[in-house]
Amino acid sequence: MADRMSTYDLVVRGGSVIDGNGGAPRTADVAVSGDRIVEVGKVSGTGAREIDAAGAVVAPGFVDIHTHYDGQATWESRLHPSSWHGVTTVVMGNCGVGFAPAFPEHHDRLIDLMEGVEDIPGIALHEGLAWNWLSFDEYLDALEARPHDIDLATQVPHAALRVHAMGARAAAYEEATPEEIALMAKLAKSAIQAGALGFSTSRTLNHKSIDGELTPSYDVGAEELVAIARAVGETGTGVLQLVTDFPDPEREFGLLRRMVEESGRPLSVSLVQFPQDDRHRAVLGMLEQAWADGLEMRAQVAARPVGMILGLWNTLNPFMTNPVWRQLVDLTPEEQAHRMQEPRLRAEILAAQTREKERNRLGGTLIHKYELMYELTDPPNYEPPLSESIAARAQRDGIPAVELAYDIVAGGGMLYLVSANYKHGNLDDLHEMLVHPHTLPGLSDGGAHVGTICDGSFPSTLVQHWTRDREGAKLGLPYVVQRQARDTARAVGLLDRGVLAPGYRADLNVIDVDGMVLHRPEMRADLPAGGRRLLQRVDGYVHTIVAGQETYTRGVETDALPGRLIRGPQAAPR
Repeated sequence: MADRMSTYDLVVRGGSVIDGNGGAPRTADVAVSGDRIVEVGKVSGTGAREIDAAGAVVAPGFVDIHTHYDGQATWESRLHPSSWHGVTTVVMGNCGVGFAPAFPEHHDRLIDLMEGVEDIPGIALHEGLAWNWLSFDEYLDALEARPHDIDLATQVPHAALRVHAMGARAAAYEEATPEEIALMAKLAKSAIQAGALGFSTSRTLNHKSIDGELTPSYDVGAEELVAIARAVGETGTGVLQLVTDFPDPEREFGLLRRMVEESGRPLSVSLVQFPQDDRHRAVLGMLEQAWADGLEMRAQVAARPVGMILGLWNTLNPFMTNPVWRQLVDLTPEEQAHRMQEPRLRAEILAAQTREKERNRLGGTLIHKYELMYELTDPPNYEPPLSESIAARAQRDGIPAVELAYDIVAGGGMLYLVSANYKHGNLDDLHEMLVHPHTLPGLSDGGAHVGTICDGSFPSTLVQHWTRDREGAKLGLPYVVQRQARDTARAVGLLDRGVLAPGYRADLNVIDVDGMVLHRPEMRADLPAGGRRLLQRVDGYVHTIVAGQETYTRGVETDALPGRLIRGPQAAPR
């Protein structure tokens, strides 16, 4: 509540305002009353609190539309790492995995699927999930009951619908009966009416349960997907989200088009530069044709290479299938590192090293690709030259690449394995995707892949690397802010945020762009039951404000938890 002598609750003064609409920065003040922006410009009134933003950028809070906080948000109020990186709204329930609707007899199956697909420790999910819900509406109630540091919205996941409707048959990839399809469509429609932002599904070979089973939604029939999409469309709201490998781009895109045509709803699909070919360009061309035909279809693209982090503290390491190293598997990572430095054991492990794959885990087929690995430095280099790969460095040193990888891992270091978006050893092709009119920044997977990936920092990479540090073609800061604030918000129907203008949500960042430093990810054992996760800090966010309340000051949390559950789309300010 504002002081009686104050005009506003908060005034952010004299910053370089980038309002989210893509225009040039301008020096201005931003006044806030309650959870809304009320004035942008030369503010003559006073604030109960005033922030001097001179020399800093003032931007809208970022809206991350691709996260997986589905479990974490039920047991934890702080959605790290996203809330450290200027994100003030997250959308979860992506890739067709989640925890509602859920009968009790399906809990273990949904946990195994989330552990395998999104690399969230099963032990943490078993310990952390209260399961005080059956329906999707009850799941939303559970989310709403806990305050958070940022706003969150969710989607209804296809895998949970399929398991709910089909039981064990869902994981056996059996075709759904007309009655089962009708039930899934009914449940999806009900979830949208209860407040889900949309429906998500997965059609990628990369998504498997912890036991190696493909996700239940993989390669399901077109009639099932179209029926669910049509039911979503009957609500007059909701978005569709999908991840696919595009094995046959034209055939697969044809299915996506049909989902949009019959539902009338917008769709986004994950897109990367595949190492094998340039099919991403074919998809971009099909997106252009879809828009020309009046179909709202977008691709979500990453901010840097799609990669994984390997090491003793991580889910994967290059020696995890080695029969001698396997004798250390029950030791702590610290003990493993100590033992691995013993000369005799080092020789035995290296002599026994094979190229056997870790088959049941995402990335397990790549754990011996030393030409794709780089030492993870501090600060990390997310566009490393090919000359710094483990294979190239080892060749210069005249030693086998496996030995260099061994010494880094045994020394407590981590390896950065790039698997997509880096076909030519740079991010030039990703630049092409980021500037395409029908793409959006996404795919951060915040809250997921906690033992292999730490990409919740994508928003900071877009600011630091793409607008400031990159040696190649850069992106303008107003463009980056627009794309990951206003444009991402609008793509999912959240028209009340992402812009600094009167009437909009008072979600904003005061950023020291010149001082931004993204630090190396580190492993912490702070999940339920002591589960480990990678977290990544950043310097440069001087103030982060959600709904008019400051949640972080230079990365340090305040007592404020103004974040709320968003039920359904939000109208634009009048």
